[in-house]
Amino acid sequence: MAFEKKTFRSKRVLQIAEIANGIIDPVLARRAGISTALLGSWDEIAGEQFADCSRPEKIAWPRRDASDDAGGYQPGVLTIACEGSRALFLSHTQGELIARINAFFGFPAVRQIRIVQKPVSQAVKHRRAPPPLKGEAAKRLEGMMEGIESEALKKAVARLGTAVMQKKR
Repeated sequence: MAFEKKTFRSKRVLQIAEIANGIIDPVLARRAGISTALLGSWDEIAGEQFADCSRPEKIAWPRRDASDDAGGYQPGVLTIACEGSRALFLSHTQGELIARINAFFGFPAVRQIRIVQKPVSQAVKHRRAPPPLKGEAAKRLEGMMEGIESEALKKAVARLGTAVMQKKR
C-alpha cells in the first residue's frame, strides 16, 4: 500500500479585498512606501476636519549606509496631498497628525510631514441623459410601466428603460 501525500486547502472564505490587498500592498510599498491599510484608515487618522481634503501619497524612508553603525530604523517623511487653503490648517496640526499616524503603525514610522497642494476630491462626471425613445420602443416602454402607481418609481423605470432600450452607438 503506497503512502499518498494529500494537500489540504484552507476552507476559509477569502474576501476580494484580502486578495486585492495582497496584490496591491507590495506595489504600494515599493513605489510609495505606504499600505492600503493606511489609505483605508485615512479618514479616521486625519479626522473629519481633513478627511475630505487630504490623502497620503508616499512615505520617503531615509537611505541606510553600510557604514552607518547605528543600524537602527529611522522614521520617514510622509507626503500628504491637500487642497488649497486647508493645507495651512493641516500644517498647524502636524504634530497631532504625526502622533496619530505613528499610533496607527504602532511604531515611530513618520518623523515629518510634507504637504503638497493639489486637488484631492474626484470630480463627479455627470453623464448626459439619453435622448427620449421614439416609435415602437417608446410604446413598449409605456406598456411596461402601466401598472406602476408611484411617480418616483415610474420616473426611475422610465430612465432605466430609456437607457437600456436605446440603440447602440
